[in-house]
Order: sequence, then C-alpha cells, then structure tokens
Amino acid sequence: MKFAHRFAYYLVGLIMGLFVVAAIFSGKDTRCNYFPNARVLNDLRNKPFYYSDEASQVLAEKWIDTIDIKNCLKYGDIDFDKSNKPVGNGKLYVIEGKTVKNQEIILNVINYSEKAVLDKIIKK
Repeated sequence: MKFAHRFAYYLVGLIMGLFVVAAIFSGKDTRCNYFPNARVLNDLRNKPFYYSDEASQVLAEKWIDTIDIKNCLKYGDIDFDKSNKPVGNGKLYVIEGKTVKNQEIILNVINYSEKAVLDKIIKK
C-alpha cells in the first residue's frame, strides 16, 4: 500500500475519532482542576455562599463589592499555611486577592460541607 493511501486512512480515522470525542464531551460541564488551589476555589464557588455580619458591614463601606469577592474566589490565591484549620464543623481558608481598583484584600472563608461563609474581609 502506498504512503498516500495509508495517510488517507490515518486522516479518516483521526477525523472520526475527533468527532466521537467532541460528541462525548460537548454536553458536559467538565473542569480540569488538578491543583489544590483550583480545587478549593471551585468547591467554594459551587456551594451556596453566605456573608457573616462582619463581612456584610465591610461590604457596606463601598470600597469593596460582591464582584470583587467573586473575582477573588475565581482568581485568588489560597495561603495554605494559614488555611485548613478547623472552625466548628468547617475549615477556614485564607484567600488573597485584589479588588477591581487593584486594592489587595484577604478573605477568610469558612468551608462547611453544605455551604461557604465569608467570615472576614481584611484590607492590606
């Protein structure tokens, strides 16, 4: 068999395989969170999110908004040296991030099995 024929068979098989893979993964909401930081942030984003009274008071000061909180939960960095400490039935996570106005903030979030609670907002 000539090289051109073998190459044509290879391309046909490759294209059919790509269609099968595209059909399998097209309807699913797949995420590849391999690193601990991404896994914890994804877990916090997917749970019902509540604010403590102290965090609500800081949000009322208008230098920070809920959009900044959501951005920190998406792009923030977790300080694992200060995190993973048990608080009641949950674990405390310290997330470092920035506001839209480029102000550095620290979020203390308590991760329970059924919800996540923003405990404190600290301006750096």
